[in-house]
Amino acid sequence: MSRGRKVIFWCAVAVMVISGAFFAVKAGRLAYNAQTYKEVQERATTPEVPPSTSEIEPSTEPAADSESESYVSPIDFNWLQGVNKDIYAWIEIPGMTISYPIVQHPTDDDYYLHYTITGEQGLPASIYTEPSVNSKDFTDFNTIIYGHHAGGGLMFSNLVDYRDQSVLEKNRDIIIYTPEKEYHYKIFAAELFGNEYLPYFYPCDTAEGRQFYLDALANVRDMNSYYLDDVEVTPESRIITLSTCTGNSSNRITNRYLVAAVLEDELPAVGDT
Repeated sequence: MSRGRKVIFWCAVAVMVISGAFFAVKAGRLAYNAQTYKEVQERATTPEVPPSTSEIEPSTEPAADSESESYVSPIDFNWLQGVNKDIYAWIEIPGMTISYPIVQHPTDDDYYLHYTITGEQGLPASIYTEPSVNSKDFTDFNTIIYGHHAGGGLMFSNLVDYRDQSVLEKNRDIIIYTPEKEYHYKIFAAELFGNEYLPYFYPCDTAEGRQFYLDALANVRDMNSYYLDDVEVTPESRIITLSTCTGNSSNRITNRYLVAAVLEDELPAVGDT
């Protein structure tokens, strides 16, 4: 083997070793972060058990007083507030193994695109909303909730299972928990959508703008996308849109997968004591 070929060979070997090490570190970080979320899920949804023995060390400061003394959330927000004060809600989709805290950074729309709720950088990051777009009380017409398609059933990976109509028909309920209320939504759209930034292309500050977004959802034409008209959705409704990438490397950049659901009930109801 000539000297030149030897140099090329060993350079290729070096690249392979460095690449392998990089992906090993990345995989290890993902596994660690996934385990952290598993511990958070177990602890926050079963408040009666002792605190986790992981590295998470929440403070003992109580969460803010609830607006309604009659409602007791099944989620331990007192404990979650100690983990991260940016946690303000919890999303659950029964039957889809989606059960996570929702966070919102005070000022940075993109922070939780890159960081977990415990401040670790990298996947699976967090389920989050943007402070410049949405309030934290779910009174906006469209609350957009983002989550990575991190693979392995993590975060919003399982949303793409709604491409199977039978899965959609059996799993249309979404519950959002907060310290004060819980919100019950019914899915009316599950679609392969474009990659446009929704708040910019579909501003919802007017009735016309809200209807424009609903029409865009209704007009998607794709064999694995569904718009169900058995529930009423109007510009006066309150909806949530769950947004993730498709998990397909061929269209990861050009497409998003959206699941939209309309508010059907909230507990306690307005005026309840």
